[in-house]
Amino acid sequence: MIALGIVLLVVGFVTGISVLWTLGVILLVVGAVFWIMGSLGHSVAGRRHYW
Repeated sequence: MIALGIVLLVVGFVTGISVLWTLGVILLVVGAVFWIMGSLGHSVAGRRHYW
């Protein structure tokens, strides 16, 4: 999810499409939150570890 967010950020920045930029930021933030929750030992979407 983090990688997809970064790709969308880059594509949105290069092409100037603000919707891709916004979706990239959202996916990047959600992916980072899931990663932090998984590394702290909390279950994420029914899984013990996220990635």
